[in-house]
Amino acid sequence: MEKYLSVIASSPLFHEIDEKDVAAMLHCLKGYRRSYRRGETVRPAGEIVSALGLVLKGGVFLSVTDYGGNETLLDRVEAGRLFGETAACLDAKKSDIAVTAAADTEILFLDVSRVAKTCSSACAFHQRVIRNLLLSLARENDELHHKVEHLSKRTTREKLLSYLTSYAGEEGAWFSIPLNRQQLADYLCVDRSAMSWELCRMRDRGILEFRKNHFRFLRPFNADLLS
Repeated sequence: MEKYLSVIASSPLFHEIDEKDVAAMLHCLKGYRRSYRRGETVRPAGEIVSALGLVLKGGVFLSVTDYGGNETLLDRVEAGRLFGETAACLDAKKSDIAVTAAADTEILFLDVSRVAKTCSSACAFHQRVIRNLLLSLARENDELHHKVEHLSKRTTREKLLSYLTSYAGEEGAWFSIPLNRQQLADYLCVDRSAMSWELCRMRDRGILEFRKNHFRFLRPFNADLLS
């Protein structure tokens, strides 16, 4: 675990806690590490969740599958980020979210009951961890709000523009998104071919340029881009 201390210390859960203190807290919180190969199931849908996960290396996909077998990508969680906080805090509730390794991955699992309750030894930084957990839950809720905003758009172009502008910086500057084409289509709940066609249309009209998952806007965003 020692080689991942810097990643753990920089995670949202241990924000503003020194690396040397994090090592002591991991013992208090009974954290344990697991390794997964790319494509391996980390946690299947329908499982009761009691531990939140912190990605130490690699990344994971969060997805749901409907009654017809159609999979929807919710998020890709990279190293240093948490997943499963909400499900773990809902006592003995099954989660419909499946977690799959996006690459060869290392994950630190922490029992949420030990994170959310002050330990008997009353370690000095436990209250800070509880506060950080609440902030993480708030961020997760905010991210869900943004996804709902993207999906509420009526057309594939509007969904693409909503998502891409959330990552864009200054006009003309290149920016990257964490998803490939198929993952982006799944995330936006659109057909991949239709999405690729819209991207090519916007490129041909001089609205944006792209190279794999790198994009840049060539014109200011306004209502004209939607037509």
